[in-house]
Amino acid sequence: QGFLYAAPVREQGNIYKPNNKMMADELSEKAVHDVHTKEIDLVNRDPKHLNDDVVKIDFEDVIAEPEGTHSFDGIWKASFTTFTVTKYWFYRLLSAIFGIPMALIWGIYFAILSFLHIWAVVPCIRSYLIEIQCISRVYSICIHTFCDPLFEAVGKVFSSIRATVRKEI
Repeated sequence: QGFLYAAPVREQGNIYKPNNKMMADELSEKAVHDVHTKEIDLVNRDPKHLNDDVVKIDFEDVIAEPEGTHSFDGIWKASFTTFTVTKYWFYRLLSAIFGIPMALIWGIYFAILSFLHIWAVVPCIRSYLIEIQCISRVYSICIHTFCDPLFEAVGKVFSSIRATVRKEI
């Protein structure tokens, strides 16, 4: 009431306080889908399949006995169990010890990378493109002024040359 500027009004009402339920639901849905508050999928931890080719290693991918060279069945089963359990628990141990510090390091790294890209790389490229556009116009004018007449004259000189090919036997 006592404000100097009124909030923008639309058919649905004030954009800050919508009076229709559909618009209010849309705004609340947008707030739920915020990147920082999204839910983490604890079942599918690689939804974009980043590590399908690299670290998806099973016992059969590392140790295999060819036909005709087999160890005792008990040794083979114990080796399989030892490999699988060791890989599983050692990965969990390393993740528990180094997971959070590595996440911190990678978070800082990608924050710096994003900052540099947004505030340095893109502005430099845009500035370069603006400057090079001016230079390209001057270059184009110079080429059209000096080279076009020269090439046109050389073309006229060589246009009167006629070549014929005869095959003599």
